[in-house]
Amino acid sequence: MEVLIQQIVNGLVLGSVYALIALGYTMVYGILQLINFAHGDVLMVGALTALSVIKLVVGFAPDTPGWTLMLIGTGAAIPVCMLLNVFIERVAYRPLRNAPRLAPLITAIGISIILQTVAMIVWGRSFHVVPQLLPAEPMKFGPIQITPTQLTVIIVSAVVMFSLVLLVEKTKLGRAMRATAENPRVAGLMGVDSNRVIVATFALGAALAAVAGVLFAANYYTAHFAMGFMPGLKAFTAAVLGGIGNIYGAVVGGLILGLVESIGAGYIGTWTGGVLGSHYQDIFAFVVLIIVLVFRPSGIMGERVADRA
Repeated sequence: MEVLIQQIVNGLVLGSVYALIALGYTMVYGILQLINFAHGDVLMVGALTALSVIKLVVGFAPDTPGWTLMLIGTGAAIPVCMLLNVFIERVAYRPLRNAPRLAPLITAIGISIILQTVAMIVWGRSFHVVPQLLPAEPMKFGPIQITPTQLTVIIVSAVVMFSLVLLVEKTKLGRAMRATAENPRVAGLMGVDSNRVIVATFALGAALAAVAGVLFAANYYTAHFAMGFMPGLKAFTAAVLGGIGNIYGAVVGGLILGLVESIGAGYIGTWTGGVLGSHYQDIFAFVVLIIVLVFRPSGIMGERVADRA
């Protein structure tokens, strides 16, 4: 039971990151019906940008506290990722809005490869060690152990996700986003500038990816040019699991996927008699994706919508 509780905590940490990334996927899909497969690489750019800024600050002020370094790195990563995602939308996706759906999908894969290549040129092929920004000594709550970094991941993710829900549900921009997602043409007749809404959606998604990238790098103490591929793919799985296009579904899907993966990694050796180790944990995410697509393609919280004539 103690092992199970500990794996649940680890799953919440992992699921919180997946949920943050999945929100970027689901927001863009909800408005444009577009899968932005370059989203995971925006996360990578955010993590590496934050790391570069942190190293720069440490070079000038070595005694800067870890909390301050994390805040400074995140503050630098967010605008960089927002500008990058807005640029991608303007150059790569906007000209293809009326094209067949396969065209923007292929373009998104191409953008992903370009971002990885540029990052490899700028930051190199090697893995970069992320300095330990928060204390490593785990805090104990009964049988549960959790590090300050893991606790920060859960708290920050919860605050960011709650703030996004408030923005979508309670603000003028949120109403415009929901109207555009429902029917862009009617929203335009009501005075909603769909282009501005789409740009804002890409910018918000990039900000979430930047935060997720910093948290991911801080939790695993590493960053490299291809680090966004697997988390991005799993976050897409989480978005599909929860119901892509549904904000609450992205959060639920991310948390469920994190729990399934963490618990599976903790027990896979026992289940398989030692044949498989914890490094096979990635299979759980994609097994879940296959099961969902077979039995409920619309996802847990997705709605079954008939095709329009």
